[in-house]
Amino acid sequence: MNAKSILVVDDSRSLRQMVSYILNVSGYQVIEAIDGMDGWEKAIAQKVDLVFTDQNMPQYDGMWLIKALRNSENHRKTPILMLTTESSDEMKAMGKQAGATGWIVKPFDPDRMIALVKKLIGDPSV
Repeated sequence: MNAKSILVVDDSRSLRQMVSYILNVSGYQVIEAIDGMDGWEKAIAQKVDLVFTDQNMPQYDGMWLIKALRNSENHRKTPILMLTTESSDEMKAMGKQAGATGWIVKPFDPDRMIALVKKLIGDPSV
């Protein structure tokens, strides 16, 4: 059985490592990307079951990545979660309009994050 794969896109190396650790310990396979363009290239190169993306990144931000993925045949229905310090209603509305599935504000509760991941894509080895 292949573990479900999750793409984590964030320009903060420490945050990527923390999220990757939490997801790996829970049984998910993690692919890391450093910005929107890197995330896009990795998402089109391999199957991913879920995407976490930050909003504020150099080169291409989270909104750009969400729109690019939603315009891609393979990722129209892939759950995409914004994982960001942005918490304004306006920014959340923009994310939803772009196609974000959900929104997690940093700092986040790891248990709640894993519960949401399981709700969206199921247990890692199923």
